[in-house]
Amino acid sequence: MSDISKEAAKDSQSTEVGDVGLPEDLARADLYGLIARFFHLPPDQALLDQITATADQHDAADEAPLAKAWMDLVEVAKNNSAKAWREEFDLNFISVGKPNIVPNGSFYMAGHLNEKPLVNIRRALEAFGLEAAKDVTETEDHISALCEVMRYLIAGDDVEISNLTNQRVFFNDHIRPWYEDLCNAIDAIPEMHLYHPVAALTREFLAIEGQSFDMI
Repeated sequence: MSDISKEAAKDSQSTEVGDVGLPEDLARADLYGLIARFFHLPPDQALLDQITATADQHDAADEAPLAKAWMDLVEVAKNNSAKAWREEFDLNFISVGKPNIVPNGSFYMAGHLNEKPLVNIRRALEAFGLEAAKDVTETEDHISALCEVMRYLIAGDDVEISNLTNQRVFFNDHIRPWYEDLCNAIDAIPEMHLYHPVAALTREFLAIEGQSFDMI
């Protein structure tokens, strides 16, 4: 999934990361990058084609929840055009009022946007020496922004910042408390069928992340 996430990062709120590290850590960074891409922008046809092309690389008989979620995403990517993805994204994530899906942590953790959870995230980013790009319109508590931070904490070149301790603390403080609520909100909209496997992949991957951090 490395090539997929690199392509995705071109259009997302990406931070600079390297290609040196343990394969399992680079794979984690790739998945964070891909999830960030899906929630930042709907996939274009090139990304859908890349996802579809991975079908032969995975064992269809693998019943592990994460593997099954990936194959479900592959199937939906194969059978739906980029136009269909954009229509679903625009209908549910974009609105002049409150959209059907709010991908911001403050909404789930505090009940409103731009609340204390956002302030806490900004403090954490300041401690890391990170800040949002000037052309990014989403606030730092957007799931895409948070996944990009995790991607940097996993695969960044500065080991003083990009290390397991910072990953665990940032994940537990700013992602873990609410990611399931986001996924449940997506699941609760039957017509939002394209993003259901995205939510499933997000849920399964972040659950594994939480379990791994608990073992530290």
